[in-house]
This record gives sequence, structure tokens and C-alpha cells, in this order.
Amino acid sequence: MGQFIDLKKFEFWFIVGSQDLYGDATLKQVAENARVMADEFNKDPLLPGKVVLKPTAITPNAIRGLFEEANATGACAGIITWMHTFSPSKMWIQGLAVNRKPLLHLHTQFNRDIPWASIDMDFMNLNQSAHGDREHGHIHARMRLPRKAVAGFWQDREVRRRMGVWMRAAAAHLDGMNKVVLRLGDNMREVAVTEGDKVEAQLKFGWQVNTWGIGELAQRYAKIGDAQAEALAKEYAASYELAGDLAQPGKARTAMLEQAKIEIALKEMLENENSGAFTTTFQDLHGLPQLPGLAAQRLMEQGYGFGAEGDWKQSMLTRCAKVMACGLSGGVSFMEDYTYHLEPGKEAALGAHMLEICPSIAGAKPRVEVHPLGIGGKGDPARLVFDAAPGPAVLATLIDLGDRFRMIVNEIETIKIEKEMPKLPVARALWKPYPSLSEAAEAWILAGGTHHSVYATALTAEYFRDWAEICGIEFVLIGRDTKPDRLRDELRWSEAYWSGR
Repeated sequence: MGQFIDLKKFEFWFIVGSQDLYGDATLKQVAENARVMADEFNKDPLLPGKVVLKPTAITPNAIRGLFEEANATGACAGIITWMHTFSPSKMWIQGLAVNRKPLLHLHTQFNRDIPWASIDMDFMNLNQSAHGDREHGHIHARMRLPRKAVAGFWQDREVRRRMGVWMRAAAAHLDGMNKVVLRLGDNMREVAVTEGDKVEAQLKFGWQVNTWGIGELAQRYAKIGDAQAEALAKEYAASYELAGDLAQPGKARTAMLEQAKIEIALKEMLENENSGAFTTTFQDLHGLPQLPGLAAQRLMEQGYGFGAEGDWKQSMLTRCAKVMACGLSGGVSFMEDYTYHLEPGKEAALGAHMLEICPSIAGAKPRVEVHPLGIGGKGDPARLVFDAAPGPAVLATLIDLGDRFRMIVNEIETIKIEKEMPKLPVARALWKPYPSLSEAAEAWILAGGTHHSVYATALTAEYFRDWAEICGIEFVLIGRDTKPDRLRDELRWSEAYWSGR
């Protein structure tokens, strides 16, 4: 994905634990080893955020002060703790109790190997993470704290990869704490899954979910000049293929220029309201010539979240996924399950939407075309037409169960579309869900999954699991080993767990 946001602006405080019983020499060595680790972390592209080393934590007051400082630091997206030596966990209780930042417990040690010939008690006292981190992990469990635990040697690629995944999830969480979902109109009438508790969403995710009348966008649209639209059309021509009828004046080119004006006006609104995501609905287009199609696709490509028919939850989740995927190969898009192919042995799901699929998932250069929509009662909209790139991907959705939010993720494999679909001029993706189409669909339905989702080729289920853990919401995975009957039981057990929280 494009680097639309600099993840280095997010700080991750590295707090290394010890105690004041070992003497100055030991504490100096702890501090030096921690400095070396922090410096190396900051040089590794697997770790997208900025690791900030803090003074060694050795007393209860100092520990609480560090967490209070982190809470008050807007740039701090999360805290990484590691116990270089033994650090009695009661010292950490007050600090952890006031903490409001995501936690990662790194269980490692500075040295990889035991120095067999020279090891003595001084070495053991200095390098006893196997001891200290178990004490530290106990207090996390005792306090029922959400956190990610990563164990292994700190120089190993897999350890750093898992740390990087968590950093991206924590950055997305902090991004959401400062953003607004701009809802243009309300939800599609009579639809249940796009509804939700906006107050609870702000409590859990930080997002403000607010509504603006479509008239405000229409007023901005009316003020966009032809020259501005033509300038943006040149960008379209440089980035995508254009259908032949878009190169000369006429009805089709006018439709494309109308989308350019909508894009400019909508981006002005998003920037003015500090919005990271937005929604539209075909039932509320008064004052606009057509449903935002190409405009919505383009804004998603620039990093904004989007949800159709007023689906603010998936809009917000799309933005979170966009942040997590910054700088990674692959893409992220709003998506909808549309229809199935049920040929034995070749079962697959076809995903698309009326217009609004992000070109970041395209397998080849998208093409701008203008066609009738058949819904919404407006003009023929311009849109990008393409097939999604084959490869592994995930579908993620966020639902409101009334008493809590649940995230559901299905691991899938996107496959090449072998047949021509000349009468379906939209962006589309064809995939095989795991463990199979029938089992995945049954599991999705049992879990209450929506028909809208976030489709990501840049991310795996681990990113969404980390984000859900940080937000304190339920997470359900449908993957290669999922059995619907077993999942049914797990969902019932989950009801008991979450109802007690």
C-alpha cells in the first residue's frame, strides 16, 4: 500500500524492568543493553514505529510515573515492557492500573547463548528474564490486562515481525482516537447490520461517528470549477486506463468530471472535519448528479476508510486496516459478498459492490468507465473497473451484538477470474474461503457476520486480532481448521465470558 501516513510519528516506549538490589554496575549494564536493543529496533524496517527507551524501572513510584507520562503523551501509541532482571511485580501494580496505552510484553534476553564456561551467579542475576518475565506476566494475568506477549530472541526476525504487527495495530488504534467518521446521510433503510451504538463505539475505539447532511457536500460540489476537475482528470489519465469515450467531450467525459468534482469536494469536507473515514448511501443523494463511485474509490486509495449504505463500522475498520497496512505490499478495500459459484470442486465467492472497491487491491491497471447503475435514480456514474490480484487475503467485519462488539475474520485465497464478465463493469474479487465455502459461510452466519467487510491482501488475521485485543472486543477467526459445530460451542462459551466483563 501507499505510504499515506508516516508510522514513525508513533512512539512506542520501551520500559525495561529491574530493581535496586543489584547495585550500580548491574543497573548500568541493564541500561546499556536496553540502549543497544532500542537502537537496533529503530533500524529495523519490520518495526514501523519509533522505539523510545525510557529509564530503567526499579521502584513503584518511578514505574507509575512512566505510565502516567505515557498517558499524557499524545504521540505514545503503546508500551513495550521487558524484565532484564527480576523485577517484583507488586512494584508494577499502580503503574499498570493507571495505564491507558496498549501493552506488549516482550519475553527475551539480551544474550542468545548460555556462556557455559564462564557463567556464574553475577551473570545469572543480570540475565534472568526467564525468571523476571514470568513474574511480570503473572501480574498482567492477575490484573486481567489485555496485552500481546511475544517470546523469543530479540534479534530473531519472527520476534520482530510479531512486534511490528502489534505496532501497526496500536498505531491504528491511536489514529482512531483522533478521527471522525463522516456520515453523509443515515444508514440504508431497514438494514440491521449497518446499525450500531455510536456512543459505545467511541468508548471502545475512540472514533467520533457523526452525521452531515448531503446538502453540505452538494454545496461544496457546486463550487468546484471546471478547471479543477480537468486538472484531476489528467491525474486519472496518468494513473489509470480511460475508456475511449472519456477522451473527448460528451456525456461520458462529463460524468467522469462530475466524479472529479465530487472527489475534490468530499476531500475538502474530510480534511475540514479531521475525518479518517466516511459513508454514503444511494438513498440520500439530493443535490449530487451521481452516486460517488470513482470519487469513493480514489479516496480509499489515498487512505480514507469507506462504508456503503451508511455502514460506519466497516468504514472505520477500513481506515484502521489502511493505517496498519501503510508501506506493506498488497491492498485494503471495503468489500461485499455478492454471489457464489457452486460448481463442485470449484466453489468460490464473488465479491464486489455497486461501485466502491479500492484500486489498491487491483491485479492490473484499473480502467475508468461510465455505465448505468440501475439504483439510486441518478446519472450514470464513473467508476474504476478491475479484477483483484490473486493471492492470500482476509475478510474482516465488525458487528454490534447489542451488549458488545465482535470482530470476525475469515482467511481466504483470492483466485484469478478466468471467465469474462462483460456485463458486470465493476471492480470485483473472486475467492475461496477457508476451510471451504460451505463451512466458512456457515461459520460466518453462526457468528453473525455482515454482508459488508474489509478485504485485505496486505494484512493477515494477526493484525486484526491484535487490534481487537487492544480495543477490548471479541475476536472470532474462521480459518483452515475451523469446524462450524465446534465454533458454535465456542461462541456460546464466549457469551459467558463477555457477559461477565
